[in-house]
Amino acid sequence: MIQQRANFDWMLKELADGVPGVQQIVVLSADGLRIARYGGDPDAADRVAAACAGLQSLAGAVAGEIDDSDGRMRMVIIEIDGGYFYLMAAGANAYLAVLSDVTAEPGLMSNRMRDLVVRIGAHLTSPPRRNGQTV
Repeated sequence: MIQQRANFDWMLKELADGVPGVQQIVVLSADGLRIARYGGDPDAADRVAAACAGLQSLAGAVAGEIDDSDGRMRMVIIEIDGGYFYLMAAGANAYLAVLSDVTAEPGLMSNRMRDLVVRIGAHLTSPPRRNGQTV
């Protein structure tokens, strides 16, 4: 398990190194719990993970209003003064979030995030929880 986690952390670092401007990467479960992080501090990563749970739920609700949509959120990009926020589905019940400054190019970021999700998608899958327990 430790070796798998080390490889996982290395891949998050590779994403950060491959796209200028990355400030923080957070991998989270659908219920907003941090699975892994790169950059930033742990408390900030926990806050980002919690906020992402609400955002992915909202995006899924909006997706359900689009004809012929399966109702699942694939990716959300928010442009913010000073930077960008990216949230991408990354396996069953798991998401990849990235915070960057304005130097990050959104097209490059989304491509690199997608590549990362493909490479480690099975590791990003988080089992569903009920009453705080994995089901």
